[in-house]
Amino acid sequence: MKEQYDLIIVGAGPIGLACAIEAKRNNLSYLIIEKGALTNSLYNYPLYMTFFSTAERLEIGEIPFNCIAPKPGRQEALEYYRNIHKYFKFNLNLYEEVESINKVEINHFDIKTSKSNYSAKNVVIATGFYDIPNLMNIEGENLPKVHHYYKEAHPYSFQNVVVVGANNSSVDAALECYRKGANVTMVIRGEGFTHRLKYWVRPDIENRIAEGSIKAFFNSNITSIDENQVHIQTPEGDISIENDTVLALTGYHPNFKFLENCGITFSNDELKTPTYNPETMETNVDGLYLAGVVCGGMLTNIWFIENSRVHAQQIVEAILAKNNK
Repeated sequence: MKEQYDLIIVGAGPIGLACAIEAKRNNLSYLIIEKGALTNSLYNYPLYMTFFSTAERLEIGEIPFNCIAPKPGRQEALEYYRNIHKYFKFNLNLYEEVESINKVEINHFDIKTSKSNYSAKNVVIATGFYDIPNLMNIEGENLPKVHHYYKEAHPYSFQNVVVVGANNSSVDAALECYRKGANVTMVIRGEGFTHRLKYWVRPDIENRIAEGSIKAFFNSNITSIDENQVHIQTPEGDISIENDTVLALTGYHPNFKFLENCGITFSNDELKTPTYNPETMETNVDGLYLAGVVCGGMLTNIWFIENSRVHAQQIVEAILAKNNK
């Protein structure tokens, strides 16, 4: 007979780790299964990304996040969460992808992964939203020069770079590429940048555009991409510009197909908000819980580490309450 865990946690991001901390503190048997590296989404962030949140708001398990700067960067965050694992010694499987979660009967889930099969009484899905990019669905988007993820600016030095998007990742990429010698053009669907733009970045990008160092087309869309050009629809008419690289940083969304295959239902609108109880984080499937940014559906800007850390305690309290009935 294979072991049946009280809780299997899918995803070893900060919120998945927070769930494991609560399970461990309450003597629940648990296993974290992560398809990539520890805190895989953070690992895939741009090298020099700075968090909007301050260090204390990224803390989990009441373990202090010591950081010299008021707002930590990617490297500091990776160091912190590695140390969290060293401290708690999680039961953790890395580089193992969960392929299916099936409710067999009351208090019994079968979990199939790329490496094995597991049994659990309860399951938490804390997979975030960073795995699947929002596509532009235009001709040429599949060319090798089009990238939906950005790591660092050096490969784009002295190239004609188009950056798509008005969010923090787009602005960071545009500024970094410009400062590494790229000829940068931004294409933005709306009339301005997102109101969530980091306050210390906004004057920088606005001044670079005003002085002409970075070109920007607002209320505009890319209509197609070819090997040497990008074709843009602007309020002044259609234009074509020389291009070597497109950074299509248009956002990401959760793996809705995976959630649907688990039996989770969604709101009947374009937001695709998954069904869950906000007090317990339990979905419409008894014993299956959501934690972290995956709860937001297409609204990937409402849940962050700092405001979803509480999900871990809510979930474990709900499990313990069921066990005590």
